Amino acid sequence: MKTRYTVALSMLAGVAVGALAIQGLHAQAKPPVYVIAEIDISNPDAYAKEFLPLVQPNLGKALATGKPVTISGEPAKSRVTVRLYDSMEAAKAAYDLPAYKEARKIGDKYATFHIFAVEGLLK
Repeated sequence: MKTRYTVALSMLAGVAVGALAIQGLHAQAKPPVYVIAEIDISNPDAYAKEFLPLVQPNLGKALATGKPVTISGEPAKSRVTVRLYDSMEAAKAAYDLPAYKEARKIGDKYATFHIFAVEGLLK
């Protein structure tokens, strides 16, 4: 009889420890981060040939890119991109890379940039 109680208590303790571990993991989850770039391009051909090939491989996953449709407010910029990152730190690090900063010197000749990040919502 004592063996049954010991096994039952051990199982109950295991379930409790597992539940606490899962709850701790969920508490550590960070929301995804979306980086939105509004880009006013003055020379589309040079921008596409000289700047884009340098930056696209180093930045986060592109979710959307193109000319936006204005619904209200100011007319849309030439191009908008939305990129996904795992965290705000990862997003900031991507735009702080020396390779990006060097490429941006070229990009600044052909476009003006307004880049910002926003945390997504966890489900």
